Amino acid sequence: MNDSHPRLIKKYPNRRLYDKEASCFLTLDGVRQLVVDDVPFKVVDSKNGLDITRAILLQVLAEEEEKGTPLFTTGLLRTMIRFYGNDQQGEFSRFIERSFHFFLEQQEQLGSTLMQSLLNPPTPGVGIVSTFTEMAERNLDLWRQWQRGWQKQGDERDPER
Repeated sequence: MNDSHPRLIKKYPNRRLYDKEASCFLTLDGVRQLVVDDVPFKVVDSKNGLDITRAILLQVLAEEEEKGTPLFTTGLLRTMIRFYGNDQQGEFSRFIERSFHFFLEQQEQLGSTLMQSLLNPPTPGVGIVSTFTEMAERNLDLWRQWQRGWQKQGDERDPER
């Protein structure tokens, strides 16, 4: 497969998903595994060729939410739904995406720090505790920046403020 092109999956009217590269049908769990394995793919409707990747990913997400402990609480889902059609929908979407990226960066940094601490024991006063402190300070700074951005948007929308 050419890495510059995503794997093509076709969805047929019988609701089956066909992986053109692997020449086999996929279940939603198979699609989930492609995501977990970080395999780029695109799902298209076989009738009209429309890209329906997001819809399939939402189905995978819904299926995963029904298993075990859900990632999203009912309250969070309701809050997210309220943002649809709201004048802050785009900002909320960007916030969620930035938050996920930030979380992943912190996980990588934490893993790296822990690995370094195991390979090279820290000198007194330096190491894991200082790294956690730095991460907490960075989190707090980012949270404050985000709050200032929302406050500024509110001030711009409400001339009475």
